[in-house]
Amino acid sequence: MFDFTGQVVVVTGATGNLGKATVAAFARAGARLVLVGRPGRPLEELFPDLAAAGDHLFTAVDLTDAHAVEGLAFDVLQQVERVDVLVNIAGGFRGGAPLHETPLEIWDFLLDLNARSVFHTARAFIPHMLRQEQGKVINVAARAGLAGTRNQAAYSAAKSAVIRLTESMSAELKGRGINVNCVLPHTIDTPENRRAMPNAAHEKWVSPEAMAGVILFLASEAARPIHGACIPVYGLG
Repeated sequence: MFDFTGQVVVVTGATGNLGKATVAAFARAGARLVLVGRPGRPLEELFPDLAAAGDHLFTAVDLTDAHAVEGLAFDVLQQVERVDVLVNIAGGFRGGAPLHETPLEIWDFLLDLNARSVFHTARAFIPHMLRQEQGKVINVAARAGLAGTRNQAAYSAAKSAVIRLTESMSAELKGRGINVNCVLPHTIDTPENRRAMPNAAHEKWVSPEAMAGVILFLASEAARPIHGACIPVYGLG
């Protein structure tokens, strides 16, 4: 449906379920991909077909380290010269305790991985998009970022921060050829979530492939008029 031939797409969190589905969808659409995963994860082994193609980039970066992300952007632009789409999927979840029992390290972990990572990649790649006067940024927030719920204070705050970052970036960049939007999944149908919630109505959850389709739409020319949107992708839940 979408054609990204000739476009360079950076996908963070490429090794997760949603990341892998998104990478596959962009690859089918002809994009040249920059796959970003955590240090220690062998990206080439997870994507052997893309590695064999020889025109995609694989890199392991700590997205909570500003200098490392700046180095990532520099290296990518040295090799591929442009970035058309930035998809911020990297994130994480921890829950199960009220705020007053939440360890400080869980608060730091969730804010860093979900929100700080978006802040760092935006600072690293947006200046290049401004120079080329076009670009798309798609962030992955969550339904939990819309309102606080019990036993998820840190996660809700982190994803709320992603929503606010999306809105602020859009307000700053929409007149300069750059679209910034985000998606709000509820529960994604992954093996891990099924194991954690074996008695849930799995058929109501949204699949990673369906989520990837929404991300591709927001990265496409069809979404050119859309700025600062937070798209709910809840499935039937």
